[in-house]
Amino acid sequence: MRKLLIISLFLLTAVFPLAGQADSVLLGWSVRGTVRDARTGKPVEAVHVRVPARNFATVTNADGEYTIKSDREITALVFSHLGYRTQTLQPAGGEADVRLVPEATLLDEASIISGDAREILLAAIDRIPENFSREPEMLGCFYRETVRKRQRYTYISEAVARLYKTGYDKGTSRDHAALDKSRVLLSPRAGDTLSVKVQGGPAQAVVFDVVKNPDVLFSGELLPLYQFTMDRPAYIGDRLQFVIRFQPGKVLPDWPLYSGTIYIDRERLSFTRIEMAMDLSDEYKATRALVVSKPFSLRFHPKEVSFVIHYSEQDGLSRLSYYRSLLRFDCDWKKRLFRTGYTALNELVVTDIRDGIPRPVPRSEQFSVKDILTDRAADFFDPAFWENYNIIEPTESLEHAIGRLRKGR
Repeated sequence: MRKLLIISLFLLTAVFPLAGQADSVLLGWSVRGTVRDARTGKPVEAVHVRVPARNFATVTNADGEYTIKSDREITALVFSHLGYRTQTLQPAGGEADVRLVPEATLLDEASIISGDAREILLAAIDRIPENFSREPEMLGCFYRETVRKRQRYTYISEAVARLYKTGYDKGTSRDHAALDKSRVLLSPRAGDTLSVKVQGGPAQAVVFDVVKNPDVLFSGELLPLYQFTMDRPAYIGDRLQFVIRFQPGKVLPDWPLYSGTIYIDRERLSFTRIEMAMDLSDEYKATRALVVSKPFSLRFHPKEVSFVIHYSEQDGLSRLSYYRSLLRFDCDWKKRLFRTGYTALNELVVTDIRDGIPRPVPRSEQFSVKDILTDRAADFFDPAFWENYNIIEPTESLEHAIGRLRKGR
């Protein structure tokens, strides 16, 4: 039997009921293209691409590629990303290649840097009910998990999901996640004896919605544990951002803290982006936070645990738009000489805001934070599986990996 390592990226003890419900609409129009840096020509990853006034969105993959679909003809697209000017483009013939122009920082940055980081952060926390949606919403999402052993993919799973979100003044105890459809592809090689399963699937975006869930970073108990400093300002799209660095100011005996960067819109004092990395200086403490179970003789060595949570503003309100978690680790067996490196990457993009009154689904359809997507996903071979959904386009390397895994089966 395969030896199984269960990895949990959930660092909280709370378990949330997860549900949601919505029917997809026919997405008969699409545009595809590539986004590159206007100066270097290199592809730009994780660019937010949306159809204005239609609530359809996606992000570019690591090759800068995207495909976006809509229920009406797409006459314009909006592209935005950290450090670049927002660009609106009219597609031609179902294609729109984009060259994003880096945004220069304004000359008044000295006055921005001199601000008190903690006071700006507290002011942004106070403005959350004003800056973020206060009504329940159902968000349509695309979610992907991949695991690589060294550089070779051994596991790929994808899902269309729904996130039921109460207002940002309500906390996360009633927020839910549920699946519309999902699929999985596993390596058949006998040598891939170590499987990695990540708990929670798309429900990770419920727990790690840092702005809505203060128990990750912004609670009254956690804030005093961190040091905050101002950094050089930056643009996200055409909006100037306060940039605040944070790092642990104290050491907890049983739990690792984080370091990272917080981006806050200068005018609205609204959270735009949060980047977090777990402190791995104490390997034993980090391992206890991450590993639910493993074979006794297997040794786990975490190398990187990081998160990106991005929020987008539309019509004066901000919402969760993108979530990404990365786990890199090595494993070795006692009495064996060499270690094996693994990388687990999870991405979720909010692709649409569902119309109608959002209502939770029955408990029998809920996707729990303890659930594993592999256990629910269908086979990978339906060629029209994503025909009526917005997704994150697979990279060239991922498409190649899918082909190899299929042939192996």
